[in-house]
Amino acid sequence: MTASASRRTPLVATGSLLGLALVLAAPLAASAHIGVSPEVAPAGTRTTLHFSFSHGCEDSPTTTLAVDIPEEVATATPVVDGEWTITRDVGADGVPTRVTFTADEPIESGLRASVALDVTFAEASTGATVAFPVEQTCVTGSTAWNEVAEAGAEEPEHPAPVVLVSAPEDGVASEHGASHGGAASENPAETPAATEQTGTDDPVARGLAAASLATGVGALVVALWRRRARS
Repeated sequence: MTASASRRTPLVATGSLLGLALVLAAPLAASAHIGVSPEVAPAGTRTTLHFSFSHGCEDSPTTTLAVDIPEEVATATPVVDGEWTITRDVGADGVPTRVTFTADEPIESGLRASVALDVTFAEASTGATVAFPVEQTCVTGSTAWNEVAEAGAEEPEHPAPVVLVSAPEDGVASEHGASHGGAASENPAETPAATEQTGTDDPVARGLAAASLATGVGALVVALWRRRARS
């Protein structure tokens, strides 16, 4: 091996290690919260929201997820799943104010799981970003995912899942008020298909992946430039 090649090797290795560290950090950053999908839902139409996670409370297995129902939601119906027992706190208008999902068996950290709610957003909430605070309880400890970032601020440590309410879909009658109490559309054809959120949907993950690629390319360019300068 020449002297030039020996000097170039640490540089390339450093770039590769940095890139690898960023790639490994991406899924970790993406999974460290309670996700919701879809992240955009139309007002006045029933939508199935999936709340997913793949971590416990500092690695302690998860036992329950309690989802608070915000006032922008006109109707909320928990989706039955054989892996969870469901209880509801119901308001005077008959709409749940909190839905608690208790796992039949504690869910270990590193396993992906989800719970679901059929909701209808009031048409008066069109354009709003609606937060669903979630309390995650584990065998040991608990975490309240209830923080909402201010406009332009960084994501908080324990962000609440949020959904952007879009305009009502064409053909949907305007029957919902500004808060609880509206009737949900019962036509299955009007229900948009819910998609499972993955770590690659997270903007932090995409940014870290792009940074890792740029780091690797940069290291290669510098190595080639030094080689030519010494030849």
